[in-house]
Amino acid sequence: MAGDEPNVSFGDVSKSTFAVGSHAHAESHHQYGAGAPLDEGAEELLRAVRELRADLERVRGSEQTAELGSALAETEDEITRTGQAGATRRERLRELLTDSQALLSVLASAGAVAGLLGM
Repeated sequence: MAGDEPNVSFGDVSKSTFAVGSHAHAESHHQYGAGAPLDEGAEELLRAVRELRADLERVRGSEQTAELGSALAETEDEITRTGQAGATRRERLRELLTDSQALLSVLASAGAVAGLLGM
């Protein structure tokens, strides 16, 4: 049977994220390019943001969770590019988390992000 199987080859896969298979899921958390170094606070917020994004994947989606997920993705991007989350970005997350009080009580990761935002 080995002769009937398709051939697959991958070239250089550095700086790539991919998944193979019917239930595969790939997620990249690599920082490429000239991203700014992170101080301890930004690093902690980035970890908490990533954790909450992963937890949101496990809850029933709604308009509210989708909006929070987008804001978290934007925050992650900003931190990895600039080394920090700006005041406007932090305020937006605070608003979304305040609107998601029920979510905060269910997900410990939401509480961690809220705590790092001074809520």
